[in-house]
Amino acid sequence: MTAAENEVLSRASSDKHLRRARFIEHVDDNNAEDMPRPSSPSEDARERLLQADIIDPDELLQDVAGFVHTHNLSSYLATFRNAALLLNHADVFDIGLTREEETALDAETTSRWQQPRQLYFTVLTCSLGAVMQGWCQTGSNGATLGFPVAFDVAGDSTREKIIVGAINAGPFVCIAVLGAWIASPINDAIGRRGAIFTSAILSLIAVLGSALSRSWLQLLIARLVLGLGMGLNASTTSVYAAECAPAVIRGGLAVSWQMNTAFGIFLGFCANLAMVNYGATAWRLQLGSAFLPTLPLLACIPFCVESPSWLIKAKNDYADAFNSLRHLRNTELQAARDVYSIYLQQHSQNKGRGGKTSTTKKLVELYTVPRIRRAAIAAGTVMLSQQLCGINIIAFYSSTIFSTAGFSTFIALTASCVFGFVNTLFALPAIYAMDKFGRRSLLLWTFPPMAVSMAAAGMCFNISVNSAWYLPSLSIFLLLFTTLYSPGAGPVPFTYASEVFPLTHRELGMSLSVSTSSTFASVLSLTFPYLLAVLKPQGAFGVYAVGNVVAWALTWCFVPEVKGLRLEEIDAVFERGL
Repeated sequence: MTAAENEVLSRASSDKHLRRARFIEHVDDNNAEDMPRPSSPSEDARERLLQADIIDPDELLQDVAGFVHTHNLSSYLATFRNAALLLNHADVFDIGLTREEETALDAETTSRWQQPRQLYFTVLTCSLGAVMQGWCQTGSNGATLGFPVAFDVAGDSTREKIIVGAINAGPFVCIAVLGAWIASPINDAIGRRGAIFTSAILSLIAVLGSALSRSWLQLLIARLVLGLGMGLNASTTSVYAAECAPAVIRGGLAVSWQMNTAFGIFLGFCANLAMVNYGATAWRLQLGSAFLPTLPLLACIPFCVESPSWLIKAKNDYADAFNSLRHLRNTELQAARDVYSIYLQQHSQNKGRGGKTSTTKKLVELYTVPRIRRAAIAAGTVMLSQQLCGINIIAFYSSTIFSTAGFSTFIALTASCVFGFVNTLFALPAIYAMDKFGRRSLLLWTFPPMAVSMAAAGMCFNISVNSAWYLPSLSIFLLLFTTLYSPGAGPVPFTYASEVFPLTHRELGMSLSVSTSSTFASVLSLTFPYLLAVLKPQGAFGVYAVGNVVAWALTWCFVPEVKGLRLEEIDAVFERGL
């Protein structure tokens, strides 16, 4: 670097520090009572601060003063002043922070997991929603061995196969067609907590209705109602967790959705195995046991704080949003920084929109606004990839696969329990890996070996069923596949989809993502019995081995990295294009 370049950089650095000093000096000479209260804060200042440019201290001060005055936060002027200054500069410097604030800011990099108890209680509550989701999915895995006999649809006719397939796929069809899409209006009306509470009520009614059904038609209706609850739960809970979590650990906390869904799947498999000796009523108990996680969820959700992002979006209530974040962050400074960041992003997104946008228009904008369309493509890609990999043929049909392979019902259900345990255990590393290595990297690293293990599992069916190598070989490759899936394609899709959409379209974007996932889960559930009959297990597993290769290629092309970014900063990633 030349001497002239060094001189320019030194002068720029000195000027930057001079601006900081001027800002601090200017603010310290004022207080909340005599601060300027402009009716129209600087538009240019907001835009440049949003783009991380250094702006004139007077402009920044004017905007902060107008913000706190407009939103009844004047008593926190000094806190928001410091928060805005932190957003205005990448490095942390002496702006009169308390020792507690300095320690908390340092801990964002040195002790990321040192967070308030209220945040962890919120995450625990969201985890109960995930356990409910997983348990509801796997009740049919064991029940498929019983309810077809009870309702006289256990034959090989096309009609009987369609009925059994429709009952198994019913929740996912309903999620895709209706359950995911009711999330946006319900969230708008009653908030994140209210939507999660409603999903638990619907799920409770559905699983009890399934257990008490007296015909296959009643069972089908109960399963469709279950789809309403599951769709609302899946479209809301991940978004709620992402909106409450700080950026530095958002990926790890959001992993709790998939990890606890996997845990719920494991508990569902355990319930299936526990009920296997209850004769003709076993399938009813297997379906009905999913009521258990709904009860603690219903008890806990009223004690959680409302999502600060929802309070701003739905009510324009920055004061309540700040109060929520005070419970979810270690200091008021961090809460103020996140609130002011959302304020800047909302202003940018709402500029020129002409007021509140209808749901129909927002749905159209998912495809017509470039930034939102890119997010929708990326989220849709990760959701599609999760289904292309073939994990749900194990989750939905593992008992059927092992039973078809000649094993007893007890062995088939035991093998399913082992699958559920491994799926849960190896989701734990994703808590660390999600924010360490990134969402995109985890997918790109795991899809290729998943393709190999899926193909190898299919080839194991060529081994004689009487061979001592048959069960160990098949089990090893299925468990290897699950081990690779659990920290990658398992937790990434819902985590990614919950964070890439702007606040204005977050519920609708998540609804689209969940609908995409459930549509392909429905297709898989309906078609796998036919693939199994026509192509045999070898061919069916080969199809999904190829699906992993396709998923890798789609991820490479359409899924950008977003690790470590605040929800409001992710906009810049998708503004640039894929």
